[in-house]
Amino acid sequence: MPKNKKKLFKKIVEIEYQMFENVRTNQRSLCQDNPGAFKLMREMNHNVLSYETLKSYLNDLKDANSKDRNLMTEKYARMGNLIPPIKDNPLIQEIVSIELEWMNNLSKQYPLSIIHKPNYFSKYLSCELETYSDKSIELYFNDVQTAKKNGVSLAKDKFEYLAKKLGYSSLKELESKRKLDF
Repeated sequence: MPKNKKKLFKKIVEIEYQMFENVRTNQRSLCQDNPGAFKLMREMNHNVLSYETLKSYLNDLKDANSKDRNLMTEKYARMGNLIPPIKDNPLIQEIVSIELEWMNNLSKQYPLSIIHKPNYFSKYLSCELETYSDKSIELYFNDVQTAKKNGVSLAKDKFEYLAKKLGYSSLKELESKRKLDF
């Protein structure tokens, strides 16, 4: 992975974490008490996106900061149905549909490593994408479409990245180790 792309998604994750830390709820989430886990999960999600998509999303984050908007607060408020939809971009549902299919397939292939809740996944991704600019959504959609056309699952790529960050050579190795634990 190019250094400048890694640097870009690490900058994104730092801004996201600052926003996440400032989400006010009745109860702190586990990720707020474990910044390393939050950052790893966000890194996992961003590393599969193109440089152009990441750059556009970083601009979204900077723009939100300049307007005193917290995209993490908005995402979680949407997930809890506390606010109306932020955006009605038809590409969001197309992205969610493709990514959901990838996750369904992945959880069947790696049932011990990928705990998948389809309804939660769809809502989470949809609400997150509502906080993106239309430009970022379009670029994200292009990344997903390109991967799909090339027979690549970005979901699998995300979890391969995570497995390696956790010290395994692959998602397959992680799954085999999980089988031994049962």
